[in-house]
Amino acid sequence: MQIQYYGHSCFKITTKPGGRATEDITLFFDPFGKELGIRPPQGQADVVFVSHSHPDHSNISAIKGDPVIIETAGEYAVKGINVVGVDSFHDNVEGAERGRSTIYILEAEELKICHLGDLGSDLSGKQLEEIDGVDILFIPVGGTSTIDGKKAAELVRKIEPAIIIPMHYKTNGSVAEIEDESKFCNEMGNCPKEKIAKYTVKKKDLGEKKMEIVLMDNEA
Repeated sequence: MQIQYYGHSCFKITTKPGGRATEDITLFFDPFGKELGIRPPQGQADVVFVSHSHPDHSNISAIKGDPVIIETAGEYAVKGINVVGVDSFHDNVEGAERGRSTIYILEAEELKICHLGDLGSDLSGKQLEEIDGVDILFIPVGGTSTIDGKKAAELVRKIEPAIIIPMHYKTNGSVAEIEDESKFCNEMGNCPKEKIAKYTVKKKDLGEKKMEIVLMDNEA
């Protein structure tokens, strides 16, 4: 499985589907528009996941091909992968300010992946049960419109994923009024010094890894 970061909450994942299918499939999460000040994602996709309808997360027109669009909570079987979308709040006042956002949990290549979208509140016991056993967790850390680095660190310790990939933080060129990753890294204490733009991982690579942080950058 290969993960590529475009900035903000946008990732491209190239993976092998389950069953007899042999061709790789391409997944995009939360494609953003040019309003962010950084280059929007490009390329073909089989599936596009949208956590919520704000322009910096739902620029579906940037993605080529004829992808399946998933933008609501529910259970899906698409292109050989199983997906669960879990409803969540975009703020800490039960959606009164920013509405709702969808958490996506999927399994591919024996890896359980969770993209928390624009999570703005703590997770309920039921949500934590859904996420339990996740191998790779994509978590917002920039605050303002999502949880901040301190809250993100608290959630990471509850979830205990093998790999943590912070997202939705300030990167070079972005005009988003959010914090960078430093608060989260200070809370966790184990961020790597170098950022990467692409990350390749297999289930067997995880071994005994626990809460290892992978910092990604759209310009790395």
